Amino acid sequence: MPKHGKKYREAAAQVDTSRLYSPQEAIDLLKKISYSAFDGTVEVHMRLGVDPRHADQMVRGTAVLPHGTGRTVRVLVFAQGDKAREAEEAGAEYVGAQDLIQRIEGGWLDFDVAVATPDMMGQVGRLGRILGPRGLMPNPRSGTVTFDVGRTVRDVKAGRVEFRVDRTALVHVPIGKVSFDDQRLLENLSTLMDAVVAAKPSGAKGTYIRSVHLAATMSPGIRLDPGAAQSLRAA
Repeated sequence: MPKHGKKYREAAAQVDTSRLYSPQEAIDLLKKISYSAFDGTVEVHMRLGVDPRHADQMVRGTAVLPHGTGRTVRVLVFAQGDKAREAEEAGAEYVGAQDLIQRIEGGWLDFDVAVATPDMMGQVGRLGRILGPRGLMPNPRSGTVTFDVGRTVRDVKAGRVEFRVDRTALVHVPIGKVSFDDQRLLENLSTLMDAVVAAKPSGAKGTYIRSVHLAATMSPGIRLDPGAAQSLRAA
């Protein structure tokens, strides 16, 4: 097992692993123990009370964070005609059809999110083996297969994040940067929690959100009170 460095150990020593922190306390502490030389990404990690092996217990959705994630997102759109122009006007970095498909087949993957109009999916489908494993394949369930490309591109650039439970029932989502002020992080966290709760599958039984941790790039995690995290909106 690799050993953690001195800075990590010093940061971890400030986290009381026996308690559940309120969202505000966790954010305050996270800013104190984040030691990266760059502006680290703040991430939420949740363990859900679902069994992803069953189709009726899959959790997947999107949330438009009110204050974005703090990173520039490069958007590629597979579209033609008026929809291609709509995507360009909305700010998509790359817009095209067969030309983009050929570039990707040649190994080019210099983008973060791919969107496609439904009429393009017959051609885009052959990219599944390339884009699928990287989480870049347009998908109707995540809202990236749509004729409303203008709104989708704007939402993605404004801070739309996608979440999906993995095979160990965990969800990992970025909600901003360490440099964000507390209120922006709290509002982004609240929006994400609302979206995950709304995505609760009908097959889920018992406690849905089992645990919530907050962490920054290279920092140890801080355990939140799940109830307090879910009640942020009411607060």
